[in-house]
Amino acid sequence: MLSLLAASGAAEPIYWENLGLRPYLFEIGGFQLRFYSLAYLFGILLAYWHLSKMIKAPGSPMAQRHADDLFFYCTLGVILGGRLGYAAFYKPELFGGVELFKLWEGGMSFHGGVIGVLIAISWVAWRNGLNWLRICDYISVNVPFAYMLGRLANFINGELYGRPVESDFPFAMVFPTDPDQLARHPSQLYQAGFEGLLLGVLLFALFWKTRARYRAGLLVGVFTIGMGLGRFLMEFFREPDAYLAYVVVETGLSRGQWLSLPMIAVGIVVVIYAMMKPPVGGPARAKP
Repeated sequence: MLSLLAASGAAEPIYWENLGLRPYLFEIGGFQLRFYSLAYLFGILLAYWHLSKMIKAPGSPMAQRHADDLFFYCTLGVILGGRLGYAAFYKPELFGGVELFKLWEGGMSFHGGVIGVLIAISWVAWRNGLNWLRICDYISVNVPFAYMLGRLANFINGELYGRPVESDFPFAMVFPTDPDQLARHPSQLYQAGFEGLLLGVLLFALFWKTRARYRAGLLVGVFTIGMGLGRFLMEFFREPDAYLAYVVVETGLSRGQWLSLPMIAVGIVVVIYAMMKPPVGGPARAKP
C-alpha cells in the first residue's frame, strides 16, 4: 500500500477519497457490513487456525480442546477488555451510561484488549493446569497479523490518521474525516507494517525456524517488546485524540506512549527470564 501511495511522486498530498475506498463491503437497507468488523472476525479466525497448526508441532503445552477454549475466552477478552480499557484509559465518562455498550460506534483500546486476553489465558490455564507463560507464547505469535488487519481497517475507514506533515512528503494524505483537511501521515499503515507485518514475520520465524517455543516466555517477551516499542515510535506520527492532546502538551508524550513504556520494560524482563531458564516442553505434546 505504501509503495503504491509513494509511486504517485507528486508534490501534492494524496486524497483518501480518490483511492476509491469505502468503510463497508456492502449495504443492504440500513445494514452495512463494515471492514472493521470483518477485520476483527478474520483476525480471530486466522489466529485460531494458526494456533491449531502450532499445537500440532512438537513441544506444544496444550491440546486442541484447550485451543478451542482459548478461542472463545480470548475473543471475549479482546472485546470486553478493549472496550473497558478504552473507557478507563481514554474516556472515563463512558462509565455509568449506555454509551459504554455501543461498540458499533467505535472506541477500543489495544492495551485494554491485551489485559482482557491475559485474563482469559489465566482462566484457561488455571482451569486446565497449563503452563501460563507458554500459553502466552503461543497466543502472542498470532496477535500481530490480526492487529495488522485492524489497522488496515482503520485506514479504509479514514480514521486514526497521523499528525500533520509537509504536503510534499511522499505518503502525505488528506483524510475526509479530518475537519482541518491537512496533509497528514497515514499512521495506520505505519502501524500495520511495523507492529503487524514486521513483528508477525519475526514471531513466525522464531516459532517455526528456531527452538524459541521451548523457552517459556521468550516469544511473548519479544512480542511485548516489539508491540510496545512499535506503538511508542508510531505515536510520534499518530495524531493524539483531541480530548487527550493535553497529555502531550504537559508531558511531551501521548497517553499511548506512557502505556507502552511499561510494556517494553516487562517484555525485557520476561526475555531475560526466558533466556536464563533451561528449555522446557521437550518433544512431547499435551495429551488431549
